[in-house]
Amino acid sequence: MAEAAIQIEDVSKRYLLGEHHGAHGTLSDAFGGSVRRLLGREPAHLPEIWSLRDVSFEVETGQALGVIGRNGAGKSTLLKLVTHITEPTSGVVRTRGRVGSLLEVGTGFHPELTGRENVYLNGAILGMRRSEVAQRFDEIAEFAGPQVRRFLETPVKRYSSGMYLRLAFAVAAHLDADIMAVDEVLAVGDAEFQRKCLGKMSSFEREGRTIVFVSHDLSAVAKLCPTAVWLDAGRIRGYGPSREVVDDYVAAGITPTAEREFSDRPDAPVAARSAAVRSAAGNAVASLARDEPFTLELRFVVRERVADLDFAVFMENLRGVRVLDEAWSETAVLERGAPGEYVARISVPPVLVVGDYVVGFWVGSAYDTLIYEEEALRLRLEGDAKGRRNRIVQLGLAWEVERVAEPRPSARRAEPLPRP
Repeated sequence: MAEAAIQIEDVSKRYLLGEHHGAHGTLSDAFGGSVRRLLGREPAHLPEIWSLRDVSFEVETGQALGVIGRNGAGKSTLLKLVTHITEPTSGVVRTRGRVGSLLEVGTGFHPELTGRENVYLNGAILGMRRSEVAQRFDEIAEFAGPQVRRFLETPVKRYSSGMYLRLAFAVAAHLDADIMAVDEVLAVGDAEFQRKCLGKMSSFEREGRTIVFVSHDLSAVAKLCPTAVWLDAGRIRGYGPSREVVDDYVAAGITPTAEREFSDRPDAPVAARSAAVRSAAGNAVASLARDEPFTLELRFVVRERVADLDFAVFMENLRGVRVLDEAWSETAVLERGAPGEYVARISVPPVLVVGDYVVGFWVGSAYDTLIYEEEALRLRLEGDAKGRRNRIVQLGLAWEVERVAEPRPSARRAEPLPRP
């Protein structure tokens, strides 16, 4: 078994609301506290918040651990403990090796200094020696991209926010550390640069570094990290294979909705009346067996003619992957858009896998969107995932397998047994 790079044992972290100093307050903090007490402004009992409570786990050397949870769950506090920015109220945090962090991208950049000067300054703040920065400078500049490289001799106060963040991440990403603590780094830059960041983080793991990755991007966590921990109100609610933990986390916030009625809009040319998921028997259902077909139903009214009226229904899984998107115009043969009340239904065969889904719909034309409901309904398909949690559809395609030849005899002869 690999040696643990990070050990978290019964760790708790408490903050006092209204607290003016920490455990290592300055002389001015102490003087200010004395004055407040003399004036009667120091509360006798400060309310407290436990950001973490009794958290324990280990991260093996070379392992990537994802940390997920809602805002305020304690994720950033955990990273600050791992990087020793703050100390736990109780419990023990142990790390083996040099710890680097990408927590506050761009911390320490000085607006009056050039990009080149800030690379050395930021590198020093992150714990890199000047010789290390010089050795990696070309790699840092190349990673930041041509948009930044052209302006390395320009003060960063003239950079766009995207250029600033690119350069800051490029410096932090080239820190030579055994443990990397990363907090929401995928918010940096555009989509192209985010892919570049993901690739760099993947290389950390291949190089044998230990990663603790906090992100709201659940797909990135599932892709980068074999293991994940789910924090809820400062406590561990889930720990294990990342895809299972992510699915459990998302499902916990989902309440299946079988049927929904919409408020009427008398002044609108088109208005939605209701939407429903129906079983083969016609009943509104919020959950059903995976191997059963179901129908998506939409009722709406058209009060005035809309040229080339169209509508579409779509389904997404909880990772945001659209698994169904069907439009009326793709199969309709009648004139579309005449006034009247409509009931639209589409039957879905049993091809989707076990899990939770969001159902939405759109009504409009080629020129206008009249109705858009991104989360009209929520559906749960029950059953056995059969160990294949990553697939999107389950088609049940038939295999055709035939035996085309006899096995060939081995060319190697068996050696005679030794004589007694």
